[in-house]
Amino acid sequence: MKKLRVAISGNGPDLALLHGWGMDMAIWDGLATHLRSRFTVHNVALPGYGGSVPCVPYDLDGVVERLAATLPSQVRVCGWSWGGQIALAWAAKCPVQVERLILIATTPRFVRDNDWACAISADMLETFAHSLDHDSQATLQRFAMLQARDDADMRSVSRILRASVSAHAVADAATLHAGLRLLLETDLRGLLGQIAQPARIVHGERDTLVPLAAGVYLRSTLINASLEIIDGSAHAPFIAHPARVAQCISEFCSG
Repeated sequence: MKKLRVAISGNGPDLALLHGWGMDMAIWDGLATHLRSRFTVHNVALPGYGGSVPCVPYDLDGVVERLAATLPSQVRVCGWSWGGQIALAWAAKCPVQVERLILIATTPRFVRDNDWACAISADMLETFAHSLDHDSQATLQRFAMLQARDDADMRSVSRILRASVSAHAVADAATLHAGLRLLLETDLRGLLGQIAQPARIVHGERDTLVPLAAGVYLRSTLINASLEIIDGSAHAPFIAHPARVAQCISEFCSG
């Protein structure tokens, strides 16, 4: 099995960072600066991103298998957005390997359903999928702006997200489409009761892509979870408040 590309830096306990859909490992650069003095940071390029070979087929089990084969036998895992979903699936499948979870702007289900209101409409993701075929760069730029929407520091957060998309060849169209399909189809609610590892949920108060109610749901459903709400922040609190989020991670992992 081909392993994933990982940038390793720092000293201390092993901490893996999993980026979200449409972004790449560089999105963690600001947060990682605050973490390297406390952790050995494993900044992971998920399959199809940043030089990591895609999974075939591209499904959640395949992504988890790659992570399990690439990362240390015991590791703390921090996932953002789609990366948080992957972290949950990894924790359920490999409870010995994944020691602790930090879930930033994470939801068990991205799209609304009859019994799941704290999400976006499937139509929004399907629109992104259609737009990718016409102009993938413009589509990713719009998605970056959506993630920054309503943040108290929206202009700065949007600039960082958009610059990250512009500066890197994030992924090819097939990988982006496969990821959107997973966002549309994945529902981890039935899995949450199996995850016993300590979990710290970090959620922006103003997140419009993954509403705060999703974070509250995770806190109440996971066996051993706590919730840190970042006031004034939207979907990328680790960009708006890197020092605070790093401190939250450090305190949680040393507790």
